[in-house]
Amino acid sequence: MINRIPRRRILLGGIAVLLSGCASKFRSYTGPEVTRLRLYKSERLLVLDGAEGVLRTYPVGLGFAPEGHKQFEGDGRTPEGAYLIDRRNPDSLFHLSIGISYPNEADIAFAAAQDKSPGGDIFIHGGPRRGIDPMNKRDWTAGCISVSDRQIEEVYAMVRDGTPIEIYV
Repeated sequence: MINRIPRRRILLGGIAVLLSGCASKFRSYTGPEVTRLRLYKSERLLVLDGAEGVLRTYPVGLGFAPEGHKQFEGDGRTPEGAYLIDRRNPDSLFHLSIGISYPNEADIAFAAAQDKSPGGDIFIHGGPRRGIDPMNKRDWTAGCISVSDRQIEEVYAMVRDGTPIEIYV
């Protein structure tokens, strides 16, 4: 009986190590290259395209003021237009995130003409943290694009920096 306790602990410890390896938020992807992302704001749909067509689609949440193009810091809008995926954040407050190159030169010039900041730090990221129920409040970000944590793991693995993203009304 005494010999079983150490064996049981070793066995359970081994199982825990194996399961923790499966729980990593960093996935690998060996499929076709993602050549472009398309976001349709009115449909709340993110599309990942490859050379041969659509690879994946995801339902999304947007900024808390989803109508219209982001113009100023704090307006709660998600940008519209042509941008690039320009960075990734493995330590995001929202599980994982990939950055969008907003603001571009036109965004900066427009905001400057109004003597305001265009804002920045627009990301595609994982789901909301405590206190935000995505089922009751779909558009909850400050202008970012949200997907579930599982979905951002896929997107993070599939999309490379420099990939174009087109954001439509």
